[in-house]
Amino acid sequence: MTVLETERLRLRHFGPADAAFILELLNEPSWIAHIGPRDVHDLAAAEAWIEAKLVASYARLGFGFWAVERRTDGELLGMCGLIKRDSLPEVDLGYAFVPRAWGTGYAREAAAACLRHGAEALGMQTILGITGPDNEASQRVLTGIGMRFVETRILDGETRQTQVYSWGQILRASSSALPV
Repeated sequence: MTVLETERLRLRHFGPADAAFILELLNEPSWIAHIGPRDVHDLAAAEAWIEAKLVASYARLGFGFWAVERRTDGELLGMCGLIKRDSLPEVDLGYAFVPRAWGTGYAREAAAACLRHGAEALGMQTILGITGPDNEASQRVLTGIGMRFVETRILDGETRQTQVYSWGQILRASSSALPV
């Protein structure tokens, strides 16, 4: 099911047919370095991950991470969307792309579309974004779509530092809105 379209991209629901791509993406060294291992090492595990993490979010929340494909040829390039994490007080925008899509502006284009969708179609007044302090490319995407840096902190359940960005009602650094 198509959720959004931009000039160059189509964002749609993931399904079982996308298992090979998910297997590739989740085992990409940049995913493991910046997001963390997901222990998905074969097509059956990728199908199960799609169902448990992606399809379940669509059913539960009406949104989630969507497949990002190029409109001209349908090639899958990554994922982008909105997610509600227990460790954050608001929905956050996330994305990950395979290396062949890096440097093309696809992440920024998809992220901007998801931000607009969250605000306009879903009525969200605040949307967060998170990234590691060393992930400069992701920081550029977040600031490039109008998000502002809030603070660096360790989120509940994590061991590493995370930079928190916000769009909309900007949260103050170290505010009680962010869990300590």
